[in-house]
Amino acid sequence: MIELKTPGEIDAIDAAGSAVARILAAVRERAAPGVRPTELDALAADLIAEAGAVSSFRGYHPRWAPTPYPGVLCVSVNDAVVHGIPARAKLRRGDLLSVDFALHLDGWCADAAFSVVVGEGDPGDEKLIATTEAALQAGIDAAQPGARLGDIGAAVAAVARGAGYGMLADHGGHGVGRSMHEEPHVPNEAKANRGLRLEPGLVIAIEPMLLAGGRDGYRHDRDGWTLRTADGSRAAHAEHTLAITEGGPRILTLP
Repeated sequence: MIELKTPGEIDAIDAAGSAVARILAAVRERAAPGVRPTELDALAADLIAEAGAVSSFRGYHPRWAPTPYPGVLCVSVNDAVVHGIPARAKLRRGDLLSVDFALHLDGWCADAAFSVVVGEGDPGDEKLIATTEAALQAGIDAAQPGARLGDIGAAVAAVARGAGYGMLADHGGHGVGRSMHEEPHVPNEAKANRGLRLEPGLVIAIEPMLLAGGRDGYRHDRDGWTLRTADGSRAAHAEHTLAITEGGPRILTLP
């Protein structure tokens, strides 16, 4: 069931989103060659506690996962697309780092993600990240009241496919509210003018995941969580939580 949020509830999600943005900014600043993803996870855990919030990831156990998720961040490196469990192996200069993060504050959730090159890297990786962010922005711009859910997927895919990148098959965004994953599913590729009509009060996360190799396939790591590109190419991920309002999309995961 899709639940439309009241203006007050959207403000509450915005408060959670502001905390998400602050913590992700701190994680991004800390990420550098020689830093372990487990250190980034510990930093985020400390900042969650300081914010009076709780992790949405730690202990999360969907039906398809073999074990509950052990961290507060998803830290995916190079060919890992999403759901990477924070590892102890140190980050290296030129790694493509993607970080996904959600928390609950006063019972409301917000979810966001970014990708960045650690230190100096390949210009191709920078282009992949910039295109992923552009695809996210195109999806946000399409999330207008009265538009259709398919308009978001069509806008995201136009940017991604137009640049020659693949997209993570069978994955996309989702509704957000009291739970991290609510209805509706928000596809990263769809036909315009199709699907659910976007109404004020709908809160969703849009999250394009682009694959440099141009293919959509992926494989699971043995940990049962990490998704990697099937061809070993690098991947990038960007995400914001936003609300549909009478005046247009309102991004809720900004500082």
